[in-house]
Order: sequence, then structure tokens, then C-alpha cells
Amino acid sequence: MRIPIERIWAEHPVAKHIVEELEAAGHMAVLVGGVVRDALLAELSGQAFHPKDLDLATSAPPEEVRRLFASRYKVLTVGEAFGVVVVVGPDGRQYEVATFRTEGEYTDGRRPARVHWASLAEDLHRRDFTVNGLAARKDGEVLDLVGGIDDLKAGLIRTIGDPHQRLCEDHLRMLRAVRFACQLGFRVEEKTAAAIREHAPQILRISWERIRDELVRILGTPRAAQGLALLQELGLLEHILPEVAALRGVPQDPLYHPEGDVLTHTWLAVAQADGIWDDPMLKMALLLHDVGKPRALARSGGENMAGHCQIGAEMVEEILSRLRFSRREIERVKFVVAEHMRVARLPEMGLGKQVQLLCTGEDEEAPLSSFSQRFPAFADLLKAVICDAEATAHRSRAWLPVLSQTVQLVLHLRRVQGLRRARELLSGHDLRALGEPPGPRLGRILTVVHEKILAGEITTREEALAEAVRLMGEKNQPP
Repeated sequence: MRIPIERIWAEHPVAKHIVEELEAAGHMAVLVGGVVRDALLAELSGQAFHPKDLDLATSAPPEEVRRLFASRYKVLTVGEAFGVVVVVGPDGRQYEVATFRTEGEYTDGRRPARVHWASLAEDLHRRDFTVNGLAARKDGEVLDLVGGIDDLKAGLIRTIGDPHQRLCEDHLRMLRAVRFACQLGFRVEEKTAAAIREHAPQILRISWERIRDELVRILGTPRAAQGLALLQELGLLEHILPEVAALRGVPQDPLYHPEGDVLTHTWLAVAQADGIWDDPMLKMALLLHDVGKPRALARSGGENMAGHCQIGAEMVEEILSRLRFSRREIERVKFVVAEHMRVARLPEMGLGKQVQLLCTGEDEEAPLSSFSQRFPAFADLLKAVICDAEATAHRSRAWLPVLSQTVQLVLHLRRVQGLRRARELLSGHDLRALGEPPGPRLGRILTVVHEKILAGEITTREEALAEAVRLMGEKNQPP
């Protein structure tokens, strides 16, 4: 078989030049890995192919690669000890040029202790999965020495050679198997799946950063729900996300949740997002939105799950910190988990409170016409409430009123001009100037006045100051 090589060279002329130069110097050079897999898959399915990143492999040793290209291109030699030289094109694109190699013993379940230069056949046989073990010559002819074409046609993720050996070499390959199954819409071959189940506890020998990166890639595919089911089926979920695994078997009221237990509901909520939104952090929020339910149920003695949103938000802090997510990412997911039930009751809230929720995390510099840019946190909430409701008996009856009220809120916000205007009319400094000492009561008075401003009940600074004085003078105002 052949791949549409001219399309690849048209997109990556520097890569073509690298191959030609290596061949002119008497070395073998081929395309390897994902670009060959994806090009073949496009040919087999009749779909369009858009080559993005690509990798090259060669019989030339690293020092020869460096010698050939250092005079014309920027060359990075960070991975040279493992046979990898990076050639940087004029447009900044980076091309890994790896010397054919075999690898010595893996002592840490991640990387080989040493590498040896080898033949193309040996190089392809040391790779992870058959669909990633394909190579292509400069003219597009595919070299399949590992059965990758048959597995592409069958839709299978299968290790090259003994699955136990491949997984022991790098335990992260267990998560990579799930990721490629989700990315390509494939199944994990039975012997490979059995080996993953056996070695699943070893995933904790991998750094949390690498686990996080694979989880993000899984969630970023249009089959994240399939990934969640696979992680559970293969025994990986209980090790990397035990809090999510604990949702299995947690009962819910069948009147509102005929779909079943909390894990089933979570799976369905993520499935709603698949194919609509590809944002992995939104899907992470959906994955964790009900994670507090078991603890809430236990706290109530099995009677109800009240407070599960706040419990879940606290758990998000623990989970995503463990996975080494950034503070910004953690806060984003925490907000959705903490507020996903509250936003469902948006039409029942007072107008001032509605505006305050809408404006949480507002980018006041973005135009009101760009809703997701102006209100990114609330946009996440809307998407989450739609997916959450569609995974229950409520469906659109739960989220359509929220969406309708949001439209009215944006129109209202154009009139009252939002939180910035409220802060301009009355601030904490104003209250202190009026004689209110710093403390919780000051904050409560400020909140009440701001809510009335946001509701449109107060429109001038004079009215705001008068209302503040009135509240300060009330005897029943708590200290």
C-alpha cells in the first residue's frame, strides 16, 4: 500500500529535504509512527487527510544527522544520547530524526537504561502498538513488518510482540492504549487488554504529570466516555481516579435518574459532551461533577446527597492537585463542580444574584456579543448543565429555562452595565467613610446594595449611598 505522500511533502517540504539529504549521503530514511498510521487510515476510510506533526527515522547515527543539517538549520541535540536529533525548519516546525535503535533493559518502567543502533526491522519491533509500527519510504510505499495494516483494517489496538514485555517497558503504554482506542475508535485486542488488567497497579509507578497528560488527551477525543468505560474495564480507573471509581454502585433516585448509579450518570454526562465540545477541561469537570455524592450520602446517614457540590469542589482540589494540574485549571473545574446545581435553579434566583453568578470570572474587556469570551466560567456552567440534564430524566426541561433566562440576563446586563458599574457606585471604601468598620457586616451590606444595583433597583450613586446608610442603621443587621 501507499500513502498520499505528495500531500505530506507539500505540507512539510523541510521533512522531504531531510529525507533526500540523508538518502543522498547513503543512509536509509523513512517516515514513521502517527503520520503513516493516520494517512493509511484516511486512505482506508476514504476520508480527508491533513498531515500535522511527523517523525523521521534513519540509519544515520545522530552525529551524522547533526553534521548534515547543522549548517542550514537549527539542530537540537537534547535527545542525542537516545538517538534523537531535532531539526528545526525556517518556519519553526520541529522534526525529530531518530536513529534506528533497539533498547536495553527498562529499570524504571519508563525509559531504557541504554540504546543500541540497529536496523529498521529491529527499530519497528521495539515500538508500542502495531498501528504505530508502520513506516513509509519517500515515494509513499508503506513498510509493514508488524501487522499494523491488518490491525488498522480490523480496528484493533495490539502491542507489538509480547504485551507483558511491552507494558513492563513503559507502564504508561496502558493509558496510551486507551487513548489510541478513543482517538481512532478502535478496540483493545484481548491479549493486550488482559495484560493491562494484570499490570494495572503498576501505573502508579509513572509520574502524575505523565498520567495527567494522557488523561487530558483521552478527554480531548470525541470518545472520552468510551475512555472512561475502558479505564474502568481495564482496572486502571481505581488507581488513577479512585474517587471516580467509587461512584460505581452509588444509588440515585430512579424517578430523576432512571439511568442508574452515579458512575453511569457520569458516563452519560461525558458522552453528551463528546462530539459537541472537545475541551478536555470541560469534560474533566463533567467527570468530577458528582464526585462528592458518596461522601455526602455517608454524611447524611444514607438519607440524601445534600451538599455534594461543595464536597465535590473540595475533592477536585485534592484530585487535580495530585494530577499536577495548574492552579487556573483547578479553579476552573472547581467552579463548575461547586455551582452546577445552583445554575440549574437560575430562574428561581433573585435578579441581582443571577447577575453576580453570570459575571463570575467575567472578562470585562471582551464584548458582550462574544458570550463565551466575556463570561467563560458561566459558559462552562451552561455546557455542564446541558450535559448533566441530558443524562437524567429531566433532559431539556432542566436546561432550556436556564438558557432562556441567560438570554434575558445578558439583555439586562446591557442596561445595568454589570459588576464594574456596581463597584463604581458603591465600594467598601465608601462604607468605611460612612463609619462602618471593616468586618463581615460591611461585606454583607455591600453585597445587598450591589445586588440591588445589579437588579436595576438602584441606578445612581446617591441611591446606593442612601441604601447603605439605611442598612447600617437597621438594628436587626447582624454585626
